[in-house]
Amino acid sequence: MENKKYLQKEIIRMSGVNPKKCMRCGKCSATCPAYDEMEYHPHQFVNMVESGDIEALMNSKSIYKCLSCFACIDRCPRGVEPAKLVEAVRLSVIRQQGANHLTPDMIPAMLDEDLPQQAIVSAFRKYTK
Repeated sequence: MENKKYLQKEIIRMSGVNPKKCMRCGKCSATCPAYDEMEYHPHQFVNMVESGDIEALMNSKSIYKCLSCFACIDRCPRGVEPAKLVEAVRLSVIRQQGANHLTPDMIPAMLDEDLPQQAIVSAFRKYTK
């Protein structure tokens, strides 16, 4: 129970989303291009975060099916941002697996002359926390 509450608070903190604002109208799910591929749809995702059912989300393939297109965010009349919750859960899974750490000496191997510097800096910031 303690871990469940911690995960819920951490997901909400990382995403900056207040899932209690959701009125469950389903507009986010109706506009989702990955709807047919997802086990849990955007409105269900928000509801599950609100109810603290984070473990099921972390074990779902839905977190990898989200296209991060933000169509759900644009469509929401209440300003709830399901895609940000999906990203926060996905990042939590990566962090638990220990695959989110990047050190400066790893960067030269990743460099490509076509890769924008902003992408390198963004990845470094994201994966050094």
